[in-house]
Amino acid sequence: MKKIHVTSPLLPPIEEFTPYLEKIWESKWLTNNGQFHKQLEQEICDYLGVKHVCLFSNGTLALITALQALRITGEVITTPFSFVATTHSLWWNNIKPVFADIEPDSFNLDPTKVEAAITPNTTAIMPVHVYGNPCNLEAFQQIADTYNLKLIYDAAHAFGVEVNGNSVLNFGDLSILSFHATKVFNTFEGGAIICHDEKMKRHIDDLKNFGFRGETTVVAPGINAKMNEIQAAFGLLQLKYIDAAREKRKTIAETYREALKVVNGIECLHDAPIVKHAYSYFPVLIDKEKYGMSRDQLYEKLIENNIYSRRYFYPLISNFPTYRGLKSSNPDNLSIANDIAEKVLCLPIYPDLSADHIKTIIRIFE
Repeated sequence: MKKIHVTSPLLPPIEEFTPYLEKIWESKWLTNNGQFHKQLEQEICDYLGVKHVCLFSNGTLALITALQALRITGEVITTPFSFVATTHSLWWNNIKPVFADIEPDSFNLDPTKVEAAITPNTTAIMPVHVYGNPCNLEAFQQIADTYNLKLIYDAAHAFGVEVNGNSVLNFGDLSILSFHATKVFNTFEGGAIICHDEKMKRHIDDLKNFGFRGETTVVAPGINAKMNEIQAAFGLLQLKYIDAAREKRKTIAETYREALKVVNGIECLHDAPIVKHAYSYFPVLIDKEKYGMSRDQLYEKLIENNIYSRRYFYPLISNFPTYRGLKSSNPDNLSIANDIAEKVLCLPIYPDLSADHIKTIIRIFE
């Protein structure tokens, strides 16, 4: 049997991409806010129900630039249970990350632990919508307002996620998306910052283009983080298929959840009824005592059967050498995050995953 990977990129029919490429070849406009770039920004705004989108060449540069745009300094409270880009963006801005523990049911940053970690040096909170599960939006906004902190959401997993019909991207000061090849919506590489007013959009657009405003005026010490026309054109085509892809992901998630609910020692995250999910990942927790096998033993068993799950997110960011010297990285401070990191396993989920492959994966658990 061929390898079954944890994810596989959504690729529309190549013949439908060719006309976009022909237009790019004809115009010779490859980057710098071209036709497809402008069109994609507008169509993403319309699709997600947000006011302003600033497209980027990747999500990490979007994170780094968002912190610059808000002039964040000092300390930022964030989660250790995420991909390393979340914290790396702070480090690259000479900001000290302060880790707080996560909630045991959502795996998101725990607002009560965040509030307890605030010091006079705290300037912002950076929660992550882990696996696309919305954070406690009201609690974080209340904390940010009470302590006069900026609120930046790493929404890399949350494209199209809504709570009570409202996009999670409409909360906080800024939200950052990733359009990496592994994401539900991808532009090969890519990302975006979601902001809420025209002035901030203009500032972010300046920062991602060397600070240029016009031909001869530089208004800020910017970088080069622009999305090119080929990425943007691909994104336009992707939008035509995103809803169908999400429905397939939803079906796979429901199949897993129904089959695994009877397996002792395997716990699945449940969908909140008021949330429209993206089904970016399908994490399960393995209880070694109840299941009779550790997470790592099951991980190896799956590999033996050519199934490549991922231990997202293990190790914790706080346990990497770069960060483990921080006071907030003390395992006693992050007991829930450390426990979840030792138990979690993300199963394959993507639109092209066949029913037979799903059955094979489930059979290994039984």
